[in-house]
Formats: sequence, structure tokens, C-alpha cells
Amino acid sequence: MTFKETALPESTGWRAPFGTFRLFAAGTHAGFARHVDTFGPLDLDSVGPELISVLKASGLTGRGGAAFASWRKLAATAQSRSAGILAPRPVVIGNGAEGEPLSFKDKTLLAEAPHLVIDGLLAASRAVGGSQLYLYAGAASFPAVERAISERPAARGIRLVEAPDRFIAGEASAAVNAIATGSALPFDKRRRLSESGLKNRPTLVLNVETLAHIALIARYGAVWFRSVGSAVDPGTRLISVSGPGPDQVLEVAGNESLGEILYSSQIDAADVAAVLVGGYHGRWVKPHDYKLSVSGPASHAVRPGAGVFHVLPAGYCGLETTARIVDYLAGESARQCGPCMFGLPAMAGVLNRIAYRERDPRLVKELERLGKLVAGRGACHHPDGTIQLISSALDVFSDEIKAHLAGTCTTVNGRAA
Repeated sequence: MTFKETALPESTGWRAPFGTFRLFAAGTHAGFARHVDTFGPLDLDSVGPELISVLKASGLTGRGGAAFASWRKLAATAQSRSAGILAPRPVVIGNGAEGEPLSFKDKTLLAEAPHLVIDGLLAASRAVGGSQLYLYAGAASFPAVERAISERPAARGIRLVEAPDRFIAGEASAAVNAIATGSALPFDKRRRLSESGLKNRPTLVLNVETLAHIALIARYGAVWFRSVGSAVDPGTRLISVSGPGPDQVLEVAGNESLGEILYSSQIDAADVAAVLVGGYHGRWVKPHDYKLSVSGPASHAVRPGAGVFHVLPAGYCGLETTARIVDYLAGESARQCGPCMFGLPAMAGVLNRIAYRERDPRLVKELERLGKLVAGRGACHHPDGTIQLISSALDVFSDEIKAHLAGTCTTVNGRAA
């Protein structure tokens, strides 16, 4: 699709951010005046359903983890609204819950650039004909967001709802449940949220970083968004980098190489044992020759997931690290389905026995057997995400597994044999 097929201007002629420095271009803690001075005004009266076509042309995918095409979520919600004469108007929710322990990009974005998120929320609501707007985030994000809302009369209808500090609290149905009932637990989605979500209304849930990108695409258009990144993974994305050294948030181009991300983070690849990409539901990889991308073969591309890039330094035991993560995940389940209540604790137990060097050669087979029993059976993605993490650990740390089953460890910082 070209720009000429859309109704929005491709560019306002304002000073569009250049390169990969986009979302934080207004500087730290930008108030509304500096936000407008940096990005230009967003004429919300000109925003309507045609924004969905612009988003389709942009190729924007969700930045919360699942990487769905953003335009499809908006289109499905708008379609539900038009299903009948008395169809209720949609609800639009900005999701900044960020329950992933290794992620801090969303709270950083809400602290530094809340007006971009608000712009995106208002624009998305206009596109789908929304009537109620919520911003769901941790309490620490409230002061900056409340200050930003107070500066803009058009934003004062946005309701803030506190997200609990739990891993599963950011799942889309958990966000809807938290707003409706105060309980941030996922529910079984027999109907799509776009058809029946909050109070049985069509409901659009978008990650706050996704909303910030929508705010810029609504101003500058699809071609501008695609001016960085690749054809299959256009634009930029935020990633939370942790490991050796201080935590940092980077804005990188789509399809960026892991080696380049390490370089930008001032981390020497020679000192890296592995990188956990995507968060606790992500995947361990060796950094060589991988791209961070929403598509591509698993041998060359790794999905960004929740935008987490956690570096395990050389000399540290990946099995012990993974066992601690799986312990945490087993304790963070919704306790609503058998795979979470029984399957994840059982897998955590077996993985811990391997990590702490129990000399039983049957343990790996048992872990694989449990994974097959649990896979695809949960009401939400929690069991499958955990299995993905464990599977990658069995692959990437295969040498350590052999050593552990022999009662030793290949790393210098593993527990003494």
C-alpha cells in the first residue's frame, strides 16, 4: 500500500525525528509545550478510521510481546462497533502494566514521554470510535501521567487504573479483568476482546509503546515510520537492557543485530555467555549472527517479545539462572488451570534437580515429557511461554547439562560441585 491510498497526510512538514532517536526526542520529563515544540501538534479532529489504513501501510506491530499487526486489532474493534445500530462504542485501554521483572522500557516511556502515549491513546480511540479510555499501569507511573493529563483538557477523560506488580497482570484479558473487577487475572477468551471485553463492549488493548508509535505515525505517516528498520520489521522499538553494568533503555531499529545491540550497550560480546531475549517467556541465544526481529527463521532471528535483552556474563551458570526464573514463573501463575497449578511446579522441580547437579540421566527426558503434557493447554500463554524458555535453555546450555548430570559445572560462578 502506498500513502496515496490513505486519507492522512504523509507528513505535516514538522521536524520529524530522524534515525532511531524518536520516542525520547523531546528530552527527559517533557511537558506538553516541549512535546508539541518537538513533534508538532496532533490534530485529533482530522484522525478517524483512515488511520487504520495508515497503520497497515506502516507495518507497525504491537510492542507488548505478541507482535500482532496493530492495524488488525484496531480494524477488528472498529468492525465490532459497526456490527449493529445499537452496538456499544468501544473501550480503549493503554497497557503499561509491565509485569515482566526484566522490563522497564514502558515505565521509562511513561515517565519521560507520557504525552506521546496520550496522543496515541486519543488517536486510537478516534480511529475505532471509542467512548471510554483507560491507562493501566503501575503506581510508580502515575505522577508523570497525571501531570501530563492535567496539561491537556482533551485527555481528562482518561481513567488511570493501577496494575499490580505481578507477572501475568499485563496480559490483555488480565488488564480488562483488573479494570472491571480489581482482579488482574487472565480469563478464558471464548470471544475476542475486540468483540466483547470490558462490560461486554468491544475493547482495544494496546501496549503503551505501541501507542507512542501510533502517535508519531499519525503525524508523519507510514513512509516515515518505515524509513528505519527492515521491510519485514519496520520502525524502531524500545528494549530494556540488563546484565553487567547499569540498566538502560535503548531505541533500536527493527531487524537490528544482537552484536550491534551489545556494542550500543557497551558490552563486549567476548564476555557474554548468552542473552535472554524477550523476557521470562523469551528465549536464550548465543549472540552471534542473530537479528532481533518479529519474523525470520529461528536459526537467524529471535523475537523481541516484551522488549527484554538480558545479558548473562561469561562464567555464570545459565541453568541455575533459568531454574530461578522458572521457580518464579511457577509461583506467578493464575492458579486457574491444571497446566499452571501442577505442570509448571513439576517442571521447575525437575529443572532445579538438573541445575543443582543431581546425577540422574533421566531428568532431561522427564523435563521434555512434562513439557509435552503442558504445551498448548493453558487458558493463557503462561505455560507455553515458560516451556519456550526451558526449551531454549536445554539447547543453549547443552554442555552445562552434561556437566551437571556428571556432578560438575563448566562455569566458574556456578555453585561448587
